Amino acid sequence: MKKLYYDVNKCLGCKTCEIACAVAHSQSKDLFSVLREEVLSLPRKKVYRSGDKNFPVSCRHCQEHPCVDACMGGALSYDKKSEMVLHDETRCVGCWMCVMVCPYGAIRPNLKAKIPIRCDKCKDEDEPACVKACPTGAIIWQEEALIETKK
Repeated sequence: MKKLYYDVNKCLGCKTCEIACAVAHSQSKDLFSVLREEVLSLPRKKVYRSGDKNFPVSCRHCQEHPCVDACMGGALSYDKKSEMVLHDETRCVGCWMCVMVCPYGAIRPNLKAKIPIRCDKCKDEDEPACVKACPTGAIIWQEEALIETKK
């Protein structure tokens, strides 16, 4: 299963990924038209700065998923086949419990739409919009990496 990885040494903090994400999740799918939409599309990821490094933060679709466990409306579920946390907006009650329990701060409230938003890996596309838009290649879309630990 493909996952998003970030090379913080390449990230400039330009926020191009945030813009591409917001446009990709908008109704118009157009950079200039999105600004006139009634409910603005927000990026599903955020880039934070710490010291001299930038850190893109997005939903990690955790196998141990506290957001799913905390969801009182049953709007969040974990799909083992796609290895993704799925969100059913019709069941969401806007309680923000998922926002509060996410250990990565990857879920954000969209106050106007009254729903939480988080990265869905642009599930209807071959490649997430943030990956296509990143000018330095800091966002990597690849099969899950096996990390070896040194003993």
